[in-house]
Amino acid sequence: MLDNIKLTSSAQSELNPMFRREHDFLGEKDIPNEVYYGIQTLRALENFNITGIPISKEPLLIQAFGYVKKAAALANRDCGVLDPVIADAICKACDELIAGNYLDQFVTDMIQGGAGTSVNMNVNEVIANIGLELLGHKKGEYQYLHPNNHVNFSQSTNDAYPTAFRLALYSKIEQYVNSLSALEQSFAKKGLEFINVLKMGRTQLQDAVPMTLGAEFHGFSTTIKEDILRLNEAKMLICEINMGATAIGTSINAPEKYPEIVTQHLKDLTGIPLVLAEDLIEATCDTGAYVQVSGVLKRSAIKISKICNDLRLLSSGPRAGLNEINLPRMQPGSSIMPGKVNPVIPEVVNQTAYYVIGSDITVTMAAEAGQLQLNVMEPVIAYSLFSSFSYMENACYTLQAKCVDGITANEEICKNMVMNSIGIVTSLNPLLGYEESASIAKEALATGKSIHDITVVERKLITQEKWDEIFSIENLISPKFINQ
Repeated sequence: MLDNIKLTSSAQSELNPMFRREHDFLGEKDIPNEVYYGIQTLRALENFNITGIPISKEPLLIQAFGYVKKAAALANRDCGVLDPVIADAICKACDELIAGNYLDQFVTDMIQGGAGTSVNMNVNEVIANIGLELLGHKKGEYQYLHPNNHVNFSQSTNDAYPTAFRLALYSKIEQYVNSLSALEQSFAKKGLEFINVLKMGRTQLQDAVPMTLGAEFHGFSTTIKEDILRLNEAKMLICEINMGATAIGTSINAPEKYPEIVTQHLKDLTGIPLVLAEDLIEATCDTGAYVQVSGVLKRSAIKISKICNDLRLLSSGPRAGLNEINLPRMQPGSSIMPGKVNPVIPEVVNQTAYYVIGSDITVTMAAEAGQLQLNVMEPVIAYSLFSSFSYMENACYTLQAKCVDGITANEEICKNMVMNSIGIVTSLNPLLGYEESASIAKEALATGKSIHDITVVERKLITQEKWDEIFSIENLISPKFINQ
């Protein structure tokens, strides 16, 4: 087998001993001897200077590629089409990637043309050159271990890249869920801490009916738990992979049973419940799972942003706002107004959510842009989802540690707002009826009198004892139906 492989590089460039010369079907280039990538990676460096963010900044993706290429080598060995010695060298090189080594060799931009071919070849070339050194050869001596003929054997970018992407995305979702769980628990603790703090509930920013601050914070906890469930559901959608589909799903150049064997190896290596797609042609061009994941992430970001809006409102003032809670004072809030402190942590989380919402549009448009048997826009989908998950993970930990854990309640302010509110008149509906209660509210609003004075002292509609029963702290926190 090795005798039939054409020599694709010389051990040393004729022009400079610090370089080696490699070639592809477009021509030749000199590659610095110290680097493990090769000519196709170098072309990608020259072609795609877009984000300035190399794929090495997403180590989970590099690790995932290590698993993919190792599983492929093992499957090819098992199918009898790859020399066990070469397969072993590839596997050992992949283990280096899985361990997080050689990250600086993954230099292609996160966004590139070619449906991820540059990323796949960056991985193939690095693995090949690590494997060559393990076999006692020099980098670039591809007649012994070739990036395409051996590392990429039975694969295409069109199945290797999406599979690695999905493995990395699975881990990203798990990491984000961990940050959401920490934030949810923080809100739940505050819910218990504030369980007896009476406050006014509001709808349309107007006084509604009494509630507790604890119930409000418990609601924040519950809404986050719901998104944890939705994310775990969405995570299972990306467990379907198309390894062995090769170029378009026909499994061209892959040996018999290779798709099933490589999927089983990958499942065993990662511990992820992967399944081989039933229709490899459909799976190779479909990006619906990414749209679903992005949508669930957007939902989570929107809900957390709404919570941050509430925290900013509840802490507004302190003298001329609601001032029901105190957020931790993180930094001076103005270069001109002494003593001003701003809700900077909720603000930064709001902005992170806006980024995620915009990225969801990117994922949506990129998924729609697929044509015929392939969607070439997966690199920008990967970039958008990776960055969005990372940013929201950081935002959740920041919100939890630098804001929620340190929130305190202004109990007297909360209670006074309830007792001075016109909204408490709603509790009189069962006794007095809607019309009478509305009349009381109208007079209170026009004159500034309290609901108590109008109802008990002036109109003598109920006794003081009945008032005390209806508006006891216990009944306001856990209202009972009182109509006589």
